[in-house]
Amino acid sequence: MTTPRARQALRWLLPCLLCIFSVFADAAYAPRLASAAVPTPPKLKPHDDYALIFGTVWGPDDRPVYGIRVKIRRAKDKHAKWDLMSDHHGEFAQRVPAGEADYVVWADLKGVKTAEGKPVHLVKDVDVHIDYDERVDIGLHLAP
Repeated sequence: MTTPRARQALRWLLPCLLCIFSVFADAAYAPRLASAAVPTPPKLKPHDDYALIFGTVWGPDDRPVYGIRVKIRRAKDKHAKWDLMSDHHGEFAQRVPAGEADYVVWADLKGVKTAEGKPVHLVKDVDVHIDYDERVDIGLHLAP
């Protein structure tokens, strides 16, 4: 028969030992489990060819606009493949595969309003044609 003091010590000691054991067990098996569960992505090679779509978002007052969500998709696709934000200069850039292709670029303006509280809309989507590994500069113009 155990004393009340010994039972109290066992109630405290047993959970502590289980925690310590689980920490060491996780550390021992974590590298093997992580490598088996998640395949490593292919390495990107710096010498792979790419084209660049570079653009600026212009506001209704013809000034660059920060924080506008820009979406890009291939012309034949229905949904956007790339989702970007314009930076503090109103600029954005996206690498796309080199080679002949057509893209559509537009601004997602949900919740965007002018300083006066009027909603803003995009004048028109921009169609981009890429031939090789080149840079194409575009502008997205917003209107009140």
